[in-house]
Amino acid sequence: MTEHVDHHQHAYIESGHKEDYLKRLRRIEGQARGLQRMVEEEKYCIDILTQVSAMTKALQSVALGLLDQHMSHCVADAARKGGPEADAKLKEASDAIARLVKS
Repeated sequence: MTEHVDHHQHAYIESGHKEDYLKRLRRIEGQARGLQRMVEEEKYCIDILTQVSAMTKALQSVALGLLDQHMSHCVADAARKGGPEADAKLKEASDAIARLVKS
C-alpha cells in the first residue's frame, strides 16, 4: 500500500520575511495599478513595456525568495526524513523551478 503524501500542507514563511514579502507585493500591486493607468492614458508603448519589465523582475525576486525559503526549510526537512515525502517535496520543488524558468 502506498503512503499518501500531502503536497499542499501549509508551511511557514520565516519570521521577518513575511512582512518583507507583503511590502514587496504591495509595491508590485501599486506598479500594476500604475500600468493600468498608463494604458488608460495611452502612454508611449515603450514606457509601458519598461514598467512591465520592472514589475516582472519584482515578481521574480519574490518568487525566488519564496523558493529559497521552501528549499532551505520544507525540502531540506523532508530530505533529512527521507521516504516518499522527500521524493514528493523534491519533485514539487523541481516543478516549481521549471514553471519559474518558463515564465
